[in-house]
Amino acid sequence: MAPKRWGKKGKKPPGYSTIEPIMEALENELRDKVKESNDGKRNTESLWPVHQIGNQRSRYVYDMYYTHHRITRDVYDYCLKQKLVDANLIAKWKKPGYERLCSTYVINPANYKFGTTSICRVPMQDRGEMQKTAQDPTTGCLGCASGSKAGPKNIFGNKYGQNLAAVQIAREARMEAIRVRREEQARQRHEREEEERREQQAHSAAAIMQAHDSTTTAAAGSGDSETDDDDDSSDDDDDYGPSPAAGVWAGTRKLEVESQKLIEDDDDDQEEGEEFNDERVAKKSRIS
Repeated sequence: MAPKRWGKKGKKPPGYSTIEPIMEALENELRDKVKESNDGKRNTESLWPVHQIGNQRSRYVYDMYYTHHRITRDVYDYCLKQKLVDANLIAKWKKPGYERLCSTYVINPANYKFGTTSICRVPMQDRGEMQKTAQDPTTGCLGCASGSKAGPKNIFGNKYGQNLAAVQIAREARMEAIRVRREEQARQRHEREEEERREQQAHSAAAIMQAHDSTTTAAAGSGDSETDDDDDSSDDDDDYGPSPAAGVWAGTRKLEVESQKLIEDDDDDQEEGEEFNDERVAKKSRIS
């Protein structure tokens, strides 16, 4: 049996799913732009999306690994080996002065007259008034020089100049905040429902107790009229309320619990009284 062979992109490492949706979206966008008609565009302008999408894809993987630490080294190396990103451009980003470089093409003196670099590498404060809006004819970059005011934050001035890693992190934070807020709202709603349910149960129990007390009061009144001369009539004073009609000591669970609580409280008071009496006897014996 022949060994299993992977496709051109090889086996994806664990954790690649973190960036896979964005990478696939950029790949599909690149295909659409390549197939798009070039009517009304200059020859170099038709290649702008290719450079810009390549820059955005490389910047996305670079930031997800070095800035936000959301992917592993294996995922990063996989993107480099499979040429999903521009390794030479990323290597330039690591050097001072090239942190915002749009493409390695614009810093190659062989690509420009007089052995210079592209206009996009010139800081804005060093440009003339007519050059403020100048773009590189190959990449469409507005300015990728390093520095706080050396160029625009979006070097391409369109969606391909956005920092997708920061966008993804912000979206995840927003979704997390929405999830937490919805869970809090659901918890508060559940607490309100539980409180309403307990109030309804309390009202129902109060109504049942009131009806039960009325019934037992009527039964006790009729029994007193027949047993006025009974010697055991004083025992009712020690019970929890009047004796029920059918010989049941507690008609409801609530009544049973309350009665048991009273018994426990009485036992505690009795024990405290016995301890107090023992202390008084011991004290008198010491005095005598």
